[in-house]
Amino acid sequence: MIKFDCKNIDIQTIGFENGLNIEEEFNNYSNQISAIISDLNKRKDSRGEWLQWMNLGYSEETAWYVKEYAAMVQGRFDNILILGIGGSALGGIAVTHALLKPYWNLLSKEQRNGFPKIFFLDNIDPDAITSLLSFMDLKKTLVNVITKSGDTLETMAQYMIVKDLLEKELGDDYRKNIVATTDMRTGILRQIAEQEGYKTFVVPDDVGGRFSVFSAVGLLPFALVGIDIDEIRAGIKDMDLALKNTDIHNNVAAQNALIHYLMDIKQGKNITVMMPYSSRLKFVPDWFAHLWAESLGKNETLEGVNCHIGSTPVKALGVTDQYSQMQLYNDGPNNKIIDFIRVEEFDNKLEIPKIFEYTGIGYLGGKTMNNLMNAEADSTRVTLADHSRPSVTVTLPKIDGYHIAQLLYMYEVQTAIAGALYNVNAFNQPGVEQAKNYTYALMGRAGYEDSAESLKLKMSVIQ
Repeated sequence: MIKFDCKNIDIQTIGFENGLNIEEEFNNYSNQISAIISDLNKRKDSRGEWLQWMNLGYSEETAWYVKEYAAMVQGRFDNILILGIGGSALGGIAVTHALLKPYWNLLSKEQRNGFPKIFFLDNIDPDAITSLLSFMDLKKTLVNVITKSGDTLETMAQYMIVKDLLEKELGDDYRKNIVATTDMRTGILRQIAEQEGYKTFVVPDDVGGRFSVFSAVGLLPFALVGIDIDEIRAGIKDMDLALKNTDIHNNVAAQNALIHYLMDIKQGKNITVMMPYSSRLKFVPDWFAHLWAESLGKNETLEGVNCHIGSTPVKALGVTDQYSQMQLYNDGPNNKIIDFIRVEEFDNKLEIPKIFEYTGIGYLGGKTMNNLMNAEADSTRVTLADHSRPSVTVTLPKIDGYHIAQLLYMYEVQTAIAGALYNVNAFNQPGVEQAKNYTYALMGRAGYEDSAESLKLKMSVIQ
């Protein structure tokens, strides 16, 4: 199992002014945390609670259909192209980058064991889209379009472009190159998929996009490139069992949720930095930033009282960002808590040769890059503590499907618990909808004519 270390939060390490009396706080919140955990597990099977993501690791049916389809198309395509944005892409990017061989898309087919390359179009930049589609052989590309609502305008705009190109190149056979992941019953993409005859997979009811990585949204792309989804599901189930424990002393998600909550409301540390010490985990902070910000950044409590709360997530990468951000973290405003993610055992051991022994760098000879990476992580943690800056450390024994699944599921549960502590709805996103509606209006969607006129007036005032 992954490990959690919070000693650099305690007042014994970073002082009373910036730290917490961990044991005292755990005891103070023990009953509340126990009630939150019990309530989450009691409500997870009820419709309308948006907690079905807690059951995804146990969905045998989804896993079976995903593996069957992946086996059926194995060898037919050179590329997988994922069309999606936000929760439809960030989890897939994070997991594939972590679990596939580094520089996967640059490897030969033999080096990829016959599996295809994978590309994510998670933005609508016309230059990026044009460039990717200009060199990609669409005849040998399987396109997975992902949107639960079925009318996510960015994803559907991408789809319309790609579908048009596919049809021009393949004629009626283009349908074999598209698979849709969407709502089971409703939405524009569901309607189109049934009319066109696409193979489809389901985003389950009561699973929000930012919690969907272990549904078909993520499992299908993983299986298509040869990632063992059974190993991922085993990691989820084992972590889920551990996180059902209502004792905060034995529940790492509850501990980290409470620490971040108290650091915010008691100590003014309202910025959460996630900093993995592994390039393979580079995109985990991107996934986490979406999860944390959209779930906890709210303007009212469950009772409708104005609150305007939420911790701001910041992405970083060790060792790279020691040279771009650490000066700020050590000597700037003491308003951050850092989540370090470490790896005990890398897949490779890389030794530094014993050369230049007569110079000031000779001491590095005979050491390994593995030694250096962990030394950098340890020195950074200690330096922050010396400056009374709080941090926690999550350690993965190694990077594989089992432990990546544990890591992401832990942060999902942590976010749900933090939402309960803040007393907000962690599963809606009202602050996102207004910008969406304005975009619909600007693009001429029917029913948004009044909004378009109002928006044009506001834009003229701004200009």
